[in-house]
Amino acid sequence: MSQSRQMDPMPKPPEAAKTAFVALVPTNAGVSTRPMFGNQAAFVNGNMFAGLFGDRLFVRVSDADRATLMREGGSDFEPMPGRAMKGYTVLPEGWITDNEGSTRWVEAAFRFTAALPVKEKKPKRGGR
Repeated sequence: MSQSRQMDPMPKPPEAAKTAFVALVPTNAGVSTRPMFGNQAAFVNGNMFAGLFGDRLFVRVSDADRATLMREGGSDFEPMPGRAMKGYTVLPEGWITDNEGSTRWVEAAFRFTAALPVKEKKPKRGGR
């Protein structure tokens, strides 16, 4: 008898994380939020700049900012263990109560990502 291997479900963010995330996302033109990884993520010009993954907050920042964030206790964003998502870094634990630090990183992520080329929408694939 064989057992099928089951994937762990995507973590769900607690209410405190959702509330903190909404408060951190800038209301600039071109910013939108939508589900990503079963959580919420923020986009500018079609490019993701921040998001929740369970109770963790990840951001997309420059290489220099990433190095600083890693020194401050950040970590690679791995939606699946061992598969880091290039360009995204998780803020250290405690981001929910560190409003100043979290705001600084989300704003840096917004500025960095807003300067990237607009992500073109892919055409919808038709059925067979």
